Amino acid sequence: MKIKKKIVVGLSGGVDSAIALVLLKQKGYDPIGLSLKLPVWQKGKCRENSCCTKDSILIAKKICDSLNVPHYVFDVSMDFEKEVVSYFVSEMKNNRTPNPCVICNKHHKLKQLLFWANKNNIDLVATGHYAKSKFNKVSKKYELLIPKDKEKDQTYGLCLLSEKELSKIVFPLENLTKDQVYEIAQKCDFDFFTKQKQSQDFCYVSRKDLYSFLLEKIGKKKGAILDINNNKLGNHNGSWKYTIGQRKGLGLNEKYYVFSKAKNNVYVTNKKDQVKIKEINLEKVNLISGKFPKKKIKVKIRYSSDFFSAKLVKNKKGIKVVLDKPVEFITPGQFCVFYSGKVCLGGAIIK
Repeated sequence: MKIKKKIVVGLSGGVDSAIALVLLKQKGYDPIGLSLKLPVWQKGKCRENSCCTKDSILIAKKICDSLNVPHYVFDVSMDFEKEVVSYFVSEMKNNRTPNPCVICNKHHKLKQLLFWANKNNIDLVATGHYAKSKFNKVSKKYELLIPKDKEKDQTYGLCLLSEKELSKIVFPLENLTKDQVYEIAQKCDFDFFTKQKQSQDFCYVSRKDLYSFLLEKIGKKKGAILDINNNKLGNHNGSWKYTIGQRKGLGLNEKYYVFSKAKNNVYVTNKKDQVKIKEINLEKVNLISGKFPKKKIKVKIRYSSDFFSAKLVKNKKGIKVVLDKPVEFITPGQFCVFYSGKVCLGGAIIK
């Protein structure tokens, strides 16, 4: 008799992870639901994020009960504060634009799921990410690939994973679109998901509370808004409030864009062509296969960006991306993610 293979499924209380659980059970796995208990900023007034509330854990338990699947809660609040929140605040203080989701996926969410699974002698974990993991018979390595739903593609946020980690992760939604996921939810009578808000980037604090949170952690620090020739155009109360490429909220009469921040000054320009660059210096480079790509690749410079043709170059000073054509508003702190066709090769922080 074939023994069902155990697998730990990370359940956020959202529709994607719930349907991932349903699909795995249908395929004959023996799934175990695991919800990570995360903290939220206690002084916040808004609780719009669906993945960090007591209600979300109750929903996850309800799903597991309906499928006769065991459900556990793993309190990782302290580690989340240490790994993700401290990173976010530190990057903001240093005038960079962080991406907490990328850090969370690698250093917290999947790390904790794999830790719990290993502790309980279980080889595999699964999540509701829109991504694909596939074993390459030629290279004998696992690869991270773009899923069927390219609009929901989450490989950007998974770019820091290692090949070893990928070998233990299953993505059940790899061949489904978001609409198909909702259709399955309706067939399972999970109608409450149609009314549920999707969680935003930084689930620790809502968008409405973000300014208050950063004001508490960093504080006000007056500085100048300058143009590209160092002419003063206005004042600000903290350079951390602005990100590269920002146009709204500058309080200037003309249409300006933020193109740089240094020594608490915010530099703006009204000409995009002045801030296009071809070379991007990188730090903390992760290559999933461990091999340096010699051929041309494509890169994304932020989650929602287009793909840009480029080449990865290594020299004595480090690793950089050389773009075929100049691109505007490259943002320090964001991630530059590498692709070859449908394969995500890895990524790095823009220095």
